[in-house]
Amino acid sequence: MQGPLRATRPRLRAVMFAMGFAAAVVAIAALPARAADRDRLQAYLEVTGFGVALDSIALAAADAPVMLGLEASDFGHEWERVAGEVFDTGRMREMALDVLSETLDDEMLGHAAEFYASDLGQRLVAVENASHMRADDDAKRAEGLNLLTEMPEARREVLRDMNAAVDSAGTGVRAVQEIQVRFLLAASYAGVLEYDLDEQALRALMAEGEAELRAQIEASALANAAVTYASLPTEDLGAYVEALEHPVMARVYELMNAVQYEIMANRFEVLAARMVELQPAQEL
Repeated sequence: MQGPLRATRPRLRAVMFAMGFAAAVVAIAALPARAADRDRLQAYLEVTGFGVALDSIALAAADAPVMLGLEASDFGHEWERVAGEVFDTGRMREMALDVLSETLDDEMLGHAAEFYASDLGQRLVAVENASHMRADDDAKRAEGLNLLTEMPEARREVLRDMNAAVDSAGTGVRAVQEIQVRFLLAASYAGVLEYDLDEQALRALMAEGEAELRAQIEASALANAAVTYASLPTEDLGAYVEALEHPVMARVYELMNAVQYEIMANRFEVLAARMVELQPAQEL
């Protein structure tokens, strides 16, 4: 059970992305006032920065072999090609549009636009978009930990409040667990593993490690926030927390998180099915 055991101590990229909505969202107001309008939603992805957050999901592909106790090199020279096909950014954006066309209403979009059209909104999106596509997680975490060591407690508290507001529904930990379970089961069904997994036993093992996983995610999110918002004053971050805690904004983030979670889980399942093509089972 080395693979599943390793999966309960994941290096899976934190899925609680600090999703940014670009100030240029005001351009959406000029489009037809129907949330289900495809063109309007496409503009939403482009001008809010949510499209960049979706694109960053592709960086998570590198964690798939790790969850099996392996390395990408174990799957041969075709690994990058297959991972790129599965985590195709255009495909992921289309998946997001399909969900948003049924779920994103005008109140949510309009409320987000009012805040992110501000000068503060523009500056937040600039740093968030840059952070999304930074692939060196280890270096980012080390930088964040150094910043936290030198940071006044008042600023650390604001960053904690921000992270809590981004995931106000408290679904982040369970989402990471569900993504891992779906990936591991898909890998088992596809024959990537040399043994069969029992879903009930796997979920029990995940539950056993939930407290540790929660602590890991919270620490990682805090370090990430320290780096992402390093250039912004604490007063601005406090204003951001207030905006995030608004009930309508909370609904926006709950929806955006759900979209990202489902897309990531879906892509990992598809990747599991493709991995068996890349490596003879006896070498796994």
